[in-house]
Amino acid sequence: MSGDPFVREAMLAAVPSLRAFAISLSANVDRADDLVQETLLRAWANIDSFEPGTNMSAWLFTILRNLFRSEYRKRRREIADSDGSYADSMKTQPEQSSRVEFEEFREALAKLPSDQREALVLVGASGFSYEEAATICGCAVGTIKSRVNRARTRLAELLSIESIEDLGPDRELRAVFSGSGRS
Repeated sequence: MSGDPFVREAMLAAVPSLRAFAISLSANVDRADDLVQETLLRAWANIDSFEPGTNMSAWLFTILRNLFRSEYRKRRREIADSDGSYADSMKTQPEQSSRVEFEEFREALAKLPSDQREALVLVGASGFSYEEAATICGCAVGTIKSRVNRARTRLAELLSIESIEDLGPDRELRAVFSGSGRS
C-alpha cells in the first residue's frame, strides 16, 4: 500500500490540519512542525496497519495526538521554567489589534483543560465530526459533545463574549464558537 499514490496524496492533504492541531497542542510552531513530521514518518512506516476505506485524517490525528501525549509525559520532567516566567519574558508585545485579539484568544484557549481544548480544536477548528473526534480521542461521542460545549462556554466567559456577533468577521474564530460540529 505504501506505493499507492492516493495514500501519499491523502497524507499530504492532511498536513495543514495536522499542523494546526499540533500547534494547538504544543503552543509552539517549531515543536508542532516536528510533531507533524514525526507523525508522517510513523504513519508511513506503519502504513500497512491503515485500513483502506477508513478516514486517513482521523488515523493521522490519532498518531499525532498519541505522539504528543507520549512526548509530553517525557518532557514534563525536563521543564526548568515551570511557571513560564522565563518564556513570558522572551515574548514581544503585538503591534496590531488583530494580533492582540489572537493572543487573547490563544491565552484563553490555553486556560481550558487539555481534554476540552483538544475536543474544541478537533470539532471547531479542524472540522472533524463529533464521531471522528471521539475516535481520535478514544472516548464516547457524548463525552466529546460535552467537552466542546464546556470549552465554548468557558472561552466565551474568558473573552467576555455575549453573542457570536462580538466575534467580528473572523471565520475561523466563528467556527470555533459555532455549534456546527458535523454529527
